[in-house]
Amino acid sequence: MYQEPLGVDAASAPPDRRRRERRPFRQTRRPEERVRILGETVDLMRPEEVLLHVDRCVEAGTRSIIANHNLHSLYLLPRTPGMRRLYDLADVVELDSTPLIHFTRLLGLHSRPFHRCTYLDWRDQFWSLANRQGWRVLYVGGAEGVATTAAERLSARYPGAAIKGLSGYFDARPGSPDNAAVLAEITAFKPNVLFVGMGMPRQELWIAENIGALPPAVILPVGAAFDYEAGVQKAAPRWMGRLGVEWLFRLVSDPKRLFARYCVEPWFLIGPALGDVRAAMQRKKP
Repeated sequence: MYQEPLGVDAASAPPDRRRRERRPFRQTRRPEERVRILGETVDLMRPEEVLLHVDRCVEAGTRSIIANHNLHSLYLLPRTPGMRRLYDLADVVELDSTPLIHFTRLLGLHSRPFHRCTYLDWRDQFWSLANRQGWRVLYVGGAEGVATTAAERLSARYPGAAIKGLSGYFDARPGSPDNAAVLAEITAFKPNVLFVGMGMPRQELWIAENIGALPPAVILPVGAAFDYEAGVQKAAPRWMGRLGVEWLFRLVSDPKRLFARYCVEPWFLIGPALGDVRAAMQRKKP
């Protein structure tokens, strides 16, 4: 079972070390931490709790889907036929948005401190765990050669894990020769964890369409995760993620591609947001 090692007794550790110790986290989730926001269900979890779920599923050999919601997915969902099936299949739906975390607290949906959950927030803990446990990790996504380069770099740092990358540039239509070949490679590799990084909504649609052919692994749509590992994209400093302004870093880095996502799409969510505010005000009435 996953537990972040502390190494020394917290009480005897130097003050600066004690400040760096990770807070203990629960072994079970509370039902009230599955909440509705902007019309969709999300799980209020810390990154450590997500990894605990991954570890338990790998140990049991069961399939589990860990999806995520952010403003982009909430905009796409009602406009993309077939995308909802992924969220219906998911056991966990991470909340990949610091502003939405703050919004859930403003609505009175929780009072405890939560952190947004996304690959960049738990990547180091994940790979350390995969290395110790000897997991088999497969990533499907990215341009030709990107996933392979990322897998080679990660394998050098985490030799205890078996890591493989497959290009995401293939004909993903059900029944196509390309798709059949990718599914065959996945089956042959027998991953414990399958990352799918094709961007929204392609990755969500692909998982939902092919779930019956995928192995009993923990399956996560993770966007451009291996682009970061391969050095193709630069990740924003983690402090920007904690403050909820990572979107600004990404927008400045790639304004042509991301302008609509960050500057136009959120306006379409004002209606559902106001609905949440009205519901919160009703709950507060005596």
